[in-house]
Amino acid sequence: MKKNLFKLLLSFLVLGITLGVSSCQANNPGKLICGITIYEPMNYKDNAGNWTGFDTEFANLVGEKLGMDVEFQEIKWESKYSELEAGTINCIWNGFTANSEDDGKKRSEYVDFSYSYMLNQQCVVINAQNVDNFKTLDDLAGKTAAAEKGSAGEAFAKEAVGSAGSMIDSAAQVDTFIEVKAGAVDFAVVDILLAQQLAGTGNYSDLVIADITLDSEVYAVGFKKGSDLTQKVNNAMKELFDEGKMAELAEKYGLTNSLKLDTEFKG
Repeated sequence: MKKNLFKLLLSFLVLGITLGVSSCQANNPGKLICGITIYEPMNYKDNAGNWTGFDTEFANLVGEKLGMDVEFQEIKWESKYSELEAGTINCIWNGFTANSEDDGKKRSEYVDFSYSYMLNQQCVVINAQNVDNFKTLDDLAGKTAAAEKGSAGEAFAKEAVGSAGSMIDSAAQVDTFIEVKAGAVDFAVVDILLAQQLAGTGNYSDLVIADITLDSEVYAVGFKKGSDLTQKVNNAMKELFDEGKMAELAEKYGLTNSLKLDTEFKG
């Protein structure tokens, strides 16, 4: 009995130390820990297993400006706010759609946003054979959809399919392509910047973006409410735009037409 009690206490001690270390890392003024998911072309891994992508390089450039070491922590997207509150990360930097909602609340009620820096929109991905069946928003009603859990796409998809339809929650946006390709769902809703990279190529050569226009969105970085990092990152961000480095980075990843800094954006 005493041995079991000792093991239990030891487990709690180890857990407490682990959580404490994670929290201290995010609160370290010399570190910028970015919560991300795999999302090409924003954050993904190269052949050597290193993080790369537009947002990855963007964050590293900001880190250089601020004299901070940048780290990338892969998270579950639906847990992004709890990760931020727990201190395991100190920003959400992953093609974060800022002018959207989660659970009926504006995302700006959960976090403080940086300036917005890129245009985006949700899009509908379907099998190329079904193009004639998906031409308007009404065509989505009653169907089965896939979307990343906790994403802007999930909120739209739920409303689009309605009570007569159904949803499959995916751990990452890229996983929704697998569901469409396998025929498990009628369509997926994802960020168009991702869809433009994947649809019609490689394993997804039989998938296309449906000709259904959805509302425009913007990307920004999310910080814990009241964080002094928000303005620091804003200042570095503006400098990088003024220096032309963001234009160079956007060209590298084929995002030139989407790049746009809005210093008035508040979410």
